[in-house]
Amino acid sequence: MFIIEEELKKLPSKPGVYIMRDKNDNIIYVGKAISLKNRVRQYFRKNNKTARIEKMVSLIDHFEYIVVDNEAEALILECNLIKKNRPKFNVLLKDDKTYPYIKIDLKSEFPGVYITRRVINDGSKYFGPYANPGSAKEMLDFIRQKYKIHQCRNLKQRTRPCLNYHIKRCLAPCMGYVKRDEYLKQINEIIDLLEGRTDKILKDLEIQMNKASEELKFEEAAEIRDRIQAIERVSTKQKVSNISENSIDVIGIAKSELQVCIEIFFVRGSKMIGREHYFYNDLKDMEDKEILSGFIKQYYLDNPNIPSKIMIREEIDDKETIEQWLSTNLGKKVEIKSPKRGEKLRFVEMAEMNSKVTLENKEKDKSEILIELKNVLGMEKLPRKIETYDISNISGEYMVAAMCVMQDGVIKKNLSRRFKIKTVYSQDDPKCMEEVITRRLKHSIDNPNGGFGKLPDAIFADGGITQIRATKKAIEKYKLNIPVYGMVKNDKHQTRALMDENRNELEISENLMNLITRFQDTVHDTAITYHRKIRDKQITKSELDEVKGIGKAKKQALLKEFGSVEKIKQANIEELMKVKGITQNIAEQLKKL
Repeated sequence: MFIIEEELKKLPSKPGVYIMRDKNDNIIYVGKAISLKNRVRQYFRKNNKTARIEKMVSLIDHFEYIVVDNEAEALILECNLIKKNRPKFNVLLKDDKTYPYIKIDLKSEFPGVYITRRVINDGSKYFGPYANPGSAKEMLDFIRQKYKIHQCRNLKQRTRPCLNYHIKRCLAPCMGYVKRDEYLKQINEIIDLLEGRTDKILKDLEIQMNKASEELKFEEAAEIRDRIQAIERVSTKQKVSNISENSIDVIGIAKSELQVCIEIFFVRGSKMIGREHYFYNDLKDMEDKEILSGFIKQYYLDNPNIPSKIMIREEIDDKETIEQWLSTNLGKKVEIKSPKRGEKLRFVEMAEMNSKVTLENKEKDKSEILIELKNVLGMEKLPRKIETYDISNISGEYMVAAMCVMQDGVIKKNLSRRFKIKTVYSQDDPKCMEEVITRRLKHSIDNPNGGFGKLPDAIFADGGITQIRATKKAIEKYKLNIPVYGMVKNDKHQTRALMDENRNELEISENLMNLITRFQDTVHDTAITYHRKIRDKQITKSELDEVKGIGKAKKQALLKEFGSVEKIKQANIEELMKVKGITQNIAEQLKKL
């Protein structure tokens, strides 16, 4: 048995990585420490901890640790463990977009050149990122026009060459028409081109052009001339993007009640060549420097484009360790700076301003909706997670329910859940509602890290006061304080209003009404769809499964041929026997249905 108090006494005063686990043995947090003894003990002391840390500590069932020689090793191990396990309470890198790279698969016998958005350690060479996807495509198109490399993803032996060979865009390595060494000369030239080393390429091409001209091969000379001109044009465009000694990444951060946005600017040769932005949820209790530290470690873990300098507003605690790690990876010194004046400070301020604008633009509509909901419902905090429920049945038959989730003002269909009613045997929608809510709440209480996630901030029941009371009854069983509101419909089955438990209809804006209507329609459609599925399955089962000799395959064949059980009944024996597997005996049984 793991007793935390006893295990804390055994911790060594050495650098290492600690791993926090919950009762289901899931990793919920990974951290590094100069002294494992001091750092891990801090979590279990009665001091001022943020709500996030308090929550994490409450879920810790046991922990483990790995001792290393120094803090730099601890940092590398921490980053790798976070990347592999993605613990719930760590800062995790989640970008809303990925930028393209040009990839050359050097491990292949005849390497190809492609665009990819994933950089992995597979022995390939990657060039980028390209801030503008169009630039990456333009470069790839140029390469494929000027170099005779294969464009097929799977290079397999063919019986004849493809069209690209006939239009002189490929040397057909799939047919064995070119030797590997000759093919690789092109690949090496492409690598030089992408790395900006064009002087040697142009010199060699000029020699080839002059030689072809002297030998009166004017068509070949003209082709080489066009290639030289094209490379000169491309190289001019790329000069701005080449990473020089003056390579800087500028990172800005902005916070709101809902999210954190991090903006990163790429400055090369005193010019900004691109930017990226990332969003995080549930980090508002963390200090900026803690978020930035986590971001830098995650972002540069597998990034081949480490700059010589990273600029942020305030210094992070593990600055020196991260600098050492990045310098080792880059092969030269990397600095993390917090400028106080001048042009560099203005770059940081610009990054922060842009992160604020990016965050505001993304959250504008959602935050307005959530603030209105908060005010209308009279809640102290923003209702970030709202669940709605609907019951579906026909005269008490095939009774089912559905749950849908609205997270931060966005309806999340992927979080929908469906229920078969288990304890109600007659048409009683409020009783069904009570059962479903009871089951849902019990699941989260028994399994806080389960599929339902955390408990909702509010519940919307599809219906009026009877549904509200049934939902409240289920909530009171667990002594929870979750507000409940009914989504009331008019005679045309359209959402009319929100209703509280005192039958008061709440006044809401048109935008909020439209959102609630969509929310109600979503849960209704989910319930109806599930109800039809259960009903159709039951009907099919009760009819065809009674016939001896009919299994799943024959049942599907019959339904595919006739369309429904009713039409199967109307068919004659000859028509039935035309279906594969249906014998005269089975056909005669079907006629008796």
